[in-house]
Amino acid sequence: MQKLISWVEIPSVDFDRAVKFYNTVFKLNLPKVDFGQEKMACFPNDEGAISYAPNFKPSENGVMVSFTAPDNIEATIQRIETNGGKVLQPKTKIEVEGRDYFAICIDIEGNKIGIYGK
Repeated sequence: MQKLISWVEIPSVDFDRAVKFYNTVFKLNLPKVDFGQEKMACFPNDEGAISYAPNFKPSENGVMVSFTAPDNIEATIQRIETNGGKVLQPKTKIEVEGRDYFAICIDIEGNKIGIYGK
C-alpha cells in the first residue's frame, strides 16, 4: 500500500524560529527554501515542511501532525518545553496491544502536534 499521507505543511508566523524549534526538538537539520513571499523547510523523506505564507496561520485547532520521538518521549517533551513549546497531554500509554506511548504538545508557533514513541 502506498503511504496515505502525501505531504504535511505546518504553518509558521516566525519562520526561522519555527525551523529552529523543529531542528532542535527532533534533532534535524532542515534545509530552508525561500520562494519570496513563501518559505519552506522540508522534512526528511519527502513528508512535508515547516511553511511560511502570508495567509497560512498556525492553530492548535487545526490538523494535528504526529511525529515519532527521535529518542524517547520524555527527552522530546523536555526539548519542546526548553524551546518554548507546551505540553497539553503528557506521555500516555496507548491502550492497544503492541502500541507504545503518545503525548500532545503545542509548538513554538501555536500548532498542536502529537509525539509517538517509547
